[in-house]
Amino acid sequence: MTKPVTSRLRVRVQPNSTRSEIAGWYGGALRVRTTAPPVAGRANRAVAEVLAHALDVPRTDVSVARGHGSRDKVMEIVGIDEPELRRRLERLVAPDTPAATTR
Repeated sequence: MTKPVTSRLRVRVQPNSTRSEIAGWYGGALRVRTTAPPVAGRANRAVAEVLAHALDVPRTDVSVARGHGSRDKVMEIVGIDEPELRRRLERLVAPDTPAATTR
């Protein structure tokens, strides 16, 4: 049996935000804002949901690999390889540039 294809993504989380969204790049990590508080894993689940929706993968295929209690996390995405992950992210956010924010 073969192991499924997985990718890892560095993420910087901003909990308690006014909206849940992918907000651009932050020092080599993808910045993800979420309305969920960083309590009892709620922000972790919310970040996984935001990424799953943006990357068009099932929510169950996105999990925290490292950094459960930190703003800086490594997320694991099952089912897509690194080049495909980068391609999907480039559709959402320009590579290595901060996204324009509106308030």
